[in-house]
Amino acid sequence: MTHDHEHPKAAPDELDHIRQFVNTLDLDSLEDKLAEPATAAAWFESRGLLPETEVLTAADVRQAQAMREAIRKLLLAHNSAPLDAAAVDAVNNAAKSAELVVRFDDHGDAELVPVRPGIDGALGRLTAIVYRSMSEGTWERLKACPEDKCEWAFYDWSKNRSATWCDMATCGNRAKARAYRQRRQRGGAISA
Repeated sequence: MTHDHEHPKAAPDELDHIRQFVNTLDLDSLEDKLAEPATAAAWFESRGLLPETEVLTAADVRQAQAMREAIRKLLLAHNSAPLDAAAVDAVNNAAKSAELVVRFDDHGDAELVPVRPGIDGALGRLTAIVYRSMSEGTWERLKACPEDKCEWAFYDWSKNRSATWCDMATCGNRAKARAYRQRRQRGGAISA
C-alpha cells in the first residue's frame, strides 16, 4: 500500500518536516527515500536542512535512517505503544552530536540551532523542531499508525486527539477485521 494522504494528515508548519522524515520509508513497499547518499542529501536540501553543496556518505545515510526509526518509535508512543528507551537515547545522541545551542537573533528571539555541519546539523535541526513542537503543544498530536506494516506518521487533527490510524478506511478497517476474526476464532474454539 503506497500512501497518498499527504494533505489531510499533514502537520502544521515545520513539524511537517518530522512527519515527512518518518514517512521517507514506506514499510509496506519498503521504498526508502533515504536509501542512497544522493537521494538522502536531496531530501534534506529540499527542506533547507542541509546546504545544496553537502555530500553525504553511506555512514550518513545509516545515521539518518537510525534517527528516522527512533522518531517513528517516539510517534508510536503517542499512539499507546510503550516509550522505547533506545529511541529516546538515539534522539538525545543526535542532539548531542549536533551540539545544539540556544542562539538569540537581533530581535531577542531564541532558537535551538546546531553547531555541527553535515548530517549531524541536519538531524539537529529536526531535533530542534521536535523541541519547539513540544513547547507549542503540537508534538503529541504527531503519531505513527499502530498497524505493523504501516507505521505511517500522521498528524491527529481530531478535537479530542483520539485518532489512531493514518487512514481509517485502510489500516483501521484491517485492524477491525483482524479483531473480528480473532473474536470469532475464540468463540468457535470455546463452543467446539
